[in-house]
Amino acid sequence: MKKLQDTYNVVSNEQLCAKFYRLCIDAKPVALAARPGQFIHIRVRNSLEPFFRRPFSIYRAKRHVEILYEVIGTGTQVLASKKKGDILDVLGPVGTPFCLPPKGIKHVVMIAGGVGAAPFLFLSDVLKERRYQMTLLYGGRTKGHVFNMEEFKKNGCKIFTSTDDGSVGVKGRVAVLFSKIDPDPGKTFIYTCGPRPMMASVQDFAREHELQGQASCEEVMACGLGACLGCSIKTAKGYKTVCGDGPAFDLHELIFES
Repeated sequence: MKKLQDTYNVVSNEQLCAKFYRLCIDAKPVALAARPGQFIHIRVRNSLEPFFRRPFSIYRAKRHVEILYEVIGTGTQVLASKKKGDILDVLGPVGTPFCLPPKGIKHVVMIAGGVGAAPFLFLSDVLKERRYQMTLLYGGRTKGHVFNMEEFKKNGCKIFTSTDDGSVGVKGRVAVLFSKIDPDPGKTFIYTCGPRPMMASVQDFAREHELQGQASCEEVMACGLGACLGCSIKTAKGYKTVCGDGPAFDLHELIFES
């Protein structure tokens, strides 16, 4: 798939909750080419600091491209300062997208931890068109990590939430919500994205119930093009790059090491 590199205007940059922001970019060529599960690589400032681009899952791709992000380090701090009309250098869409569920699947469960919800609104847009039943299990550390998920609800998603401290939803990690999953392997397919320990627990549940699924992996990247191998992860088929071979992988192919 052709990657596009160009500069685009910021349409909006809004804070959704205490921890998360949503950036909207007027990048119609990228939006037209993008598929759920892919990401864009943004040069957040035209200087040597920060030097590398930053990867962000595509949160939505319609007329514009949207990303969901958390302010953690220098790159995202710079990004949070962007205003309408500012210009960003964007490379994308990058990476291997999600596959659609296999024939016979009726129910799709998306399991996200924190900003791991980022690939799933775009995915739900596509699944809605194909009339899948959708459930989103979302786990955040505190209420500051829980944002308004009205757009997921409009797409028909049933949403269940947990927080580590119990400030929103059920108290505990997202695994406390696994009882909401229909464990019928002929009907249910899983997508997951978030911290590795969380995805490892999803993998264990899926194996126990013989459920198929995919995981979107998050890694620090340098080139984002598969050349530097800096985002390599261990899989059952050897080491693979998140930027090129992923971010979407077969859930059972991944090896999560503690």
